[in-house]
Amino acid sequence: MRTGLFAAVFAGMLAASMGAAKADELIESYGAYIGQDDLYNSNNERLTQPWQVIRQDRANVHRFGVSQPGDDTDSFFASARNRELAERMISHGRIERSAARRLLQGDVRIEVEIWRGADGDYININVD
Repeated sequence: MRTGLFAAVFAGMLAASMGAAKADELIESYGAYIGQDDLYNSNNERLTQPWQVIRQDRANVHRFGVSQPGDDTDSFFASARNRELAERMISHGRIERSAARRLLQGDVRIEVEIWRGADGDYININVD
């Protein structure tokens, strides 16, 4: 009886540790050039947050057909619904402060990684 109980407890611990060990999955990555067109929304208002610029850049590429040399295509942000998630995804991801400042100034190339994690999708952004 003790052996059966031990085996059950061990199996439960093993299953829990295997679930916890599941790594985040890279969904997609792309490069983009953040030009001056990406720094303003459709009402010609200056954008002030990195997530706004990412969202506008992807809307420019996918919805409006506006891109600069250096803009790669992606399939994730082709969806308007996914572009709406950009704010939450960046807040759960990683962008250094200096990179955020450079992104908001424009005329910079960025690399974007879109990840699926246990707590939801997130974005990591690096500025070249």
